[in-house]
Amino acid sequence: QVQLVESGGGLVQAGDSLRLSCAASGITFSNYNMGWFRQAPGKEREAVAAISYSGGSTLYVDSVKGRFTISRDNAKKTAYLQMNSLKAEDTAVYYCAAQRNRYNILTYPTNNDYWGQGTQVTVSS
Repeated sequence: QVQLVESGGGLVQAGDSLRLSCAASGITFSNYNMGWFRQAPGKEREAVAAISYSGGSTLYVDSVKGRFTISRDNAKKTAYLQMNSLKAEDTAVYYCAAQRNRYNILTYPTNNDYWGQGTQVTVSS
């Protein structure tokens, strides 16, 4: 059974930092690209960042470039999202997702891939 478990969310003030973790089980983690998404109240889910199975390639949405860093530790089967200089508009439920690597092309996971349950991040201004 595949499980992705996010942790690390919480309530912080604007300008603070948080590191989210996504622990995977039930998959050969090193064969999967990983992605982080978020959904704010009343808004559609948004792709935030993705990292290739090897960690060699990354993608970021423009709004987080320079502030967020995605990384992974294949030995620990865990992906991370380091979030610095947090803003009120970063408030959302953050989800991680795993997508089987195909053709060595990094794309964001889709609804057909594996997803976690999410962790709440609230940034007060």
